[in-house]
Amino acid sequence: MSKKRKVFHKSKLKQHKQLARSGGRHASPLTLENDILKIILRSPKALTLVEISEQLPIESRIKKNIQKAFDTLNGSQILRKTGRNRFQISKRAPIYTGVLAQNPKGFGFVEVSSSQEKSPPLLRDPFISHSKMGNSLHGDKVLVRVLRTRRDNRPEAAIIDVLGKSPDTLCGTFVVRGKDLRVYPDDHRFPFTIQIVPTSVTSAQNGNAVKVKYQRGVISQKMLSGQIVEILGSPDKIDTQMQLVVEKFKLPHLFNKEILTETERFEQPTHIPEKRRDLRHIDHITIDGETAKDFDDAVSVTRTDAGFQLYVSIADVSHFVQPGSALDTEAFARGTSVYFPGKVIPMLPETLSNDLCSLVPGEDRYTVTALLNFDNSGALVDKDFFRSVILSKHRFTYTTVQQIVVNQDNDLCTQHQNFIQQLQWAKDLAAILRKQRFDRGSIDFNLSEPQFILTESGDVSDIKRAERNLAHQIIEEFMLAANEAVAAFLKENISTPLLRIHEPPDELKLKDFLTFTKTLGIKVPAFKNHPSWFAAVVNSVKETRYEYIINNLLLRSLSQARYSIADTGHFGLASLAYSHFTSPIRRYPDLIVHRQLLTLIDSREENKKTPSFHAPMAIKEAAEFLSKRERTAVDAERDMNDRLKISYMKDRVGESFSAIISGVTENSLFVELEDLCISGAVPVEFLVDDYYIHDAKNFRLFGEITANIYQLGDTTTVMLVDVNPHKKQLTFKIIAE
Repeated sequence: MSKKRKVFHKSKLKQHKQLARSGGRHASPLTLENDILKIILRSPKALTLVEISEQLPIESRIKKNIQKAFDTLNGSQILRKTGRNRFQISKRAPIYTGVLAQNPKGFGFVEVSSSQEKSPPLLRDPFISHSKMGNSLHGDKVLVRVLRTRRDNRPEAAIIDVLGKSPDTLCGTFVVRGKDLRVYPDDHRFPFTIQIVPTSVTSAQNGNAVKVKYQRGVISQKMLSGQIVEILGSPDKIDTQMQLVVEKFKLPHLFNKEILTETERFEQPTHIPEKRRDLRHIDHITIDGETAKDFDDAVSVTRTDAGFQLYVSIADVSHFVQPGSALDTEAFARGTSVYFPGKVIPMLPETLSNDLCSLVPGEDRYTVTALLNFDNSGALVDKDFFRSVILSKHRFTYTTVQQIVVNQDNDLCTQHQNFIQQLQWAKDLAAILRKQRFDRGSIDFNLSEPQFILTESGDVSDIKRAERNLAHQIIEEFMLAANEAVAAFLKENISTPLLRIHEPPDELKLKDFLTFTKTLGIKVPAFKNHPSWFAAVVNSVKETRYEYIINNLLLRSLSQARYSIADTGHFGLASLAYSHFTSPIRRYPDLIVHRQLLTLIDSREENKKTPSFHAPMAIKEAAEFLSKRERTAVDAERDMNDRLKISYMKDRVGESFSAIISGVTENSLFVELEDLCISGAVPVEFLVDDYYIHDAKNFRLFGEITANIYQLGDTTTVMLVDVNPHKKQLTFKIIAE
């Protein structure tokens, strides 16, 4: 045998052995196509068919299959041929990069962050089925290829490659069963358990919350191997639950030494620069909740011959947080403060948020002021914006203002005599602004939020529905007015202001809602996709048994508000222009708005025609990133609230509660406890008096023999039968009345 034939023979023998180890399996057509795309995408230059084939797994090197895969990719215009029969990815290819959010059932969605230069725009995040997940895990940065788009605009895609692996640590519950040691992830989006190396257990106790480091692909995709790296403690403690939430949502929560050193150099105002107006003679006051620590807005109201004059002065965070500094970079990365009951993860160090930028009474503070003049009908007739220095005269709470203005408490009125007139003017102006806003169609959703009553040790002693009184409305109207005025001013003067937008809802989402109202016999106006229609529907069910469910169903039909440079207005507020200007201590978008506003002010004062701003693309990208950070913060806050609700309910098994049916599926009734803002489920198998049929069209379960009905929006009485802290689930059964 010649030397050349021996080499060929050895090569073939090696290929046969590799193929045997693979079980003789051939790659599926989709896997082969994705392997080809992966090779081309990783190459810095265009490749020939032979070069691509040589890099394919041995089991895929079947000529007719490779040719078929190329024909499919070419036919889909995913590949483009360059000179000399070389191939590249088309600029129009439906290939996208994003982060995978996996579901416990195995499927997932990809939050897209970038694409090919001319990839088709996506209206929704791509869906990834379990079979097209590959070896990716929740949190991975992945490359995906859209295969088709469903009628509901949901793209279906397959993962081509993992570009960046998620951190190899997570938190969970340590469970001991004899010699079997496992950790069940706290974040159920990780669809696996971790078998623990015994030597890493140390002092961890059964049931402890722990942090583990795991290895991918060891044992199986359903069971990975790992070791305990930190013991967080008992899951019954609120601080432990907070650590779990921080880990689950990857919340930055510590400031490094460089940032702390930077903030230590800041000082309180000792003089008034030329660019600032001295407003210390104006009677500014703050109105906040009892437990508030960061006071970023102060107001002052006076009656004029023409109407009202309103000062809204906001902490000048931009004076301290300079663009490009370590502090600024960290604040942007956080995007927003995250608020938990009794706790906060601040966007800025406490030196700023609770001190130098907090408008505490009796201290000079640098601010940015919106001076707004209204006529007697509430129309804005004049506005001005400028840097300022204020001296807050008093810190009020919402409760105190309510007791003074509404209840007219004699002792409190006497104690705060100097502010009675201003508070009355504030009440009058807020009422006028509120009426004007509703007249134009602003939607007044009546949605309940939980208020957690904590003990000194931080445990939940009670949960109530948070109350909103007149004082809340006063501050709300004044902040809305300032935000709209700033947005209008920025729109008038620059092309890329950072706005807060809320787009009109998709009318298809409202079809089920309109069907539901007919089922219940609720008369609603003829539909039109305008905020005034939504407002009219909400008003029509006020103080009726349907108020809760109608408010919630309508809210679900609306899109999420977000930050953008698009000039689309704010649907929910029926506003043509809206921004976030009033909370730069806790929201980075407000800091950007302050910088844009102050650049305009400086340009005006220096008689410059063209102020300089960030490039439009930088603002656009910042808006997208900060919208995501906001959603993460909201999800984290809800998750923490759910944990506290579970903790509060764990000792109440067997108790009965009044509830409203908030959801109906084939397998469960979902209920919300009316007095506690706590949700749970009633499994259909618990309805033992009949066989129940799911009537999806009418949002109900229908008893086949008894004709008994459980319908969305009905009230009932339920008993708590099980609390599952690991799954964060409450299970109830309905009590016959």
